[in-house]
Amino acid sequence: MVEMKVDVSELKGDETKLVEKLADFLKDKTGGDVANDGKIVTVKGEGEALSKKYVRIIIKKFLHKHELTETFKVMGDAESLKVKERKLNEEED
Repeated sequence: MVEMKVDVSELKGDETKLVEKLADFLKDKTGGDVANDGKIVTVKGEGEALSKKYVRIIIKKFLHKHELTETFKVMGDAESLKVKERKLNEEED
């Protein structure tokens, strides 16, 4: 069984609802067991539906669906994924 952790500690807005919606979205798309532990969403399952690349794409689709792509991005390291807030350049004159 493969386990993928997604750190959503920087996900801002209506945080609890967004994290719950992300967990439900991941469960629907991957078909795996999804556990929501506050700031960490853990996905457990088998096969290609739980590859790091696929989970990353699913999270990007979730961010796009909720119009958060300009505010957040998905970063990966060796073991997990992290939803990070983008640093916006404020170029106001």
